[in-house]
Amino acid sequence: MEKPVTYPTEPVKYSGIPPIAIIGALFFIFGFVTWLNSVLIPYLRIACELNNFESYLVTFAFYISYLVMAIPSGWVLKITGFKRGMALGLGVMALGALVFIPAAMTRTYELFLLGLFVQGTGLALLQTASNPYITILGPAESAAKRISIMGICNKVAGAIAPIVLGAVTLKDVDVLQVRIATMSVIERVAELDLLAARVIIPYVIIVAVLIILAVLISKSSLPEVDTDEEDESVAAANTGKTSVFQFPHLTLGVLTIFLYVGVEVIAVDTIISYGASQGIALSTAKFFSTFALIGMIVGYLFGIFCIPKFISQANAMKIFSIMGIAFTVFAIMTTGYVSLMFVALLGLANSLVWPAIWPLALSGLGRFTKMGSSLLIMGIAGGAVMPLIYGRLADIWSPQQAYWILIPCYLFILYYAVKGYNVGKAVRIKV
Repeated sequence: MEKPVTYPTEPVKYSGIPPIAIIGALFFIFGFVTWLNSVLIPYLRIACELNNFESYLVTFAFYISYLVMAIPSGWVLKITGFKRGMALGLGVMALGALVFIPAAMTRTYELFLLGLFVQGTGLALLQTASNPYITILGPAESAAKRISIMGICNKVAGAIAPIVLGAVTLKDVDVLQVRIATMSVIERVAELDLLAARVIIPYVIIVAVLIILAVLISKSSLPEVDTDEEDESVAAANTGKTSVFQFPHLTLGVLTIFLYVGVEVIAVDTIISYGASQGIALSTAKFFSTFALIGMIVGYLFGIFCIPKFISQANAMKIFSIMGIAFTVFAIMTTGYVSLMFVALLGLANSLVWPAIWPLALSGLGRFTKMGSSLLIMGIAGGAVMPLIYGRLADIWSPQQAYWILIPCYLFILYYAVKGYNVGKAVRIKV
């Protein structure tokens, strides 16, 4: 016997701008700031003279903040509520972007990493609030559809971000690398200082936009949601439970998100550097990160129109994880532009994993929803760890062979879609 997933509240009532539109704007900001990293990695590798492993500390500094700050973010949200928590998160992101200015002026890699960590801290708070919020804005069975809409907002911004920042920071950088190799030490330092300074104006603009959005969110009509309330069926199922760790399907969901974010970040943030290793100019390779994000948008559109009418959230996750395995193998077995395009196609394979994990992992948590969301946000730290492993393997083997790290990750994602999301549940569910 199957029963539907239950969520802690009824759909939110509102007046003025719909909450889904406000959250969509926030997801656009998530995407723009997050996917700037695909440009920052090769840019800082040149400007700060780094190897592969050191350059991927960019993703480590950014995503490790989710592990450090996810639980504190849950505590903050209990005090501030969703709306004020989101405004606070935007303010913290602005502070992190501000750190980029002295970092660029001094060409200090550690300051760049600090700025990225602070930005990630603000995003951890925003994500902890916004992901469960969009999940409970409507029926559980269509949660993946709503998250897919948010994903489009996120990835449209992500597709724009590398082109915009790349046009500024990577302009003529291939020629610059050749010139630097023939310069004296003093000339090289001066040229690299000028290169580092290219990010100042873009990040001044980012700071201003984030501050304005923080004010607008704080004054918006976004309604508060009490996730501590449970309907009768959820309350009955959770009788006697005292900890969020008593939900095995959630714990497995955290690990799934850890691996998923790892492969998503590797697919997008390594593609420019991988293209360079295949003899493709950085000025050309930067467009492939955009192609990867466009692939994600295509997948999200599929989710919007097909979930749950033609396919369930879990089945979509199964199909797309199998696609991830296939595209990874093809990327490793081919070369040049063909190989690079298969890496970009991982964006399509990754698209419906995130939207499916959230409703599957949060189902039936009731009063534990906020803390469960915090744990899932901690899983985003996979974006910190997995690219570092990839970078190390790229130094030891090659950037292409290092992609083998993706295969076991996709296999676990497939396991969660087949069985993991029902582990520990008295009654098997279908969502």
